[in-house]
Amino acid sequence: MAKKKTVSKNDIITYYMDYVLEHDENPKTVFAFSKINNFEEAKFYEHFASFEAIEKGIFEAFFTNTITVLDKSEDYKIFDARNKLLSFYYTFFENLTANRSYVKHVLDKYKTDFKGLKMLTGLKAHFTQFISELGIQMLDIKQEQLEKIQDRALKESAWLQFILTMKFWLEDTSASFEKTDIYIEKSVNTTFDVIDVAPLKSVIDLGKFLFKEKFQMN
Repeated sequence: MAKKKTVSKNDIITYYMDYVLEHDENPKTVFAFSKINNFEEAKFYEHFASFEAIEKGIFEAFFTNTITVLDKSEDYKIFDARNKLLSFYYTFFENLTANRSYVKHVLDKYKTDFKGLKMLTGLKAHFTQFISELGIQMLDIKQEQLEKIQDRALKESAWLQFILTMKFWLEDTSASFEKTDIYIEKSVNTTFDVIDVAPLKSVIDLGKFLFKEKFQMN
């Protein structure tokens, strides 16, 4: 049988996911994997350095596909940060559900603790960058070092919440994973209610006003 002349990055990801699910293990070598799927071994290395890189790439692809879908929505573009994050969650977990057999297979063995799992490092980088671009209102500290700490805390807490949602989804046995949808809504809304700085800013502004007025009167 003639070798395929070209194979795309998504083709390799699909072949890999199918192989893992069909054989209940990772391919033994890139050579054997390429041969089974009828393409030259060199084509594999044009896209990935290893099978570990594919695993990371799969979760990054879930993120990329999610953002691609959201960017096509005119409504999404005018949403506030809270609703953009909710939209991201719902769309991302639809992607996961469409590939649940693979995701559950590779993550089940780490479900007690996969916060620092290597295969999720690329996803974390994309997700935390997404969080930083949402424009979530934080306190205007006006001190660079403290602002960096606040930004890092926001990203890490958002990532932890995201990981907890993935764990919940993995264990969800409800029809159409409706309990995960409820979990997403409640957890995201609770988070935004906690970090909502508008009431606190009002208190600070009032305090500044009263201090200024008292100072001027004296």
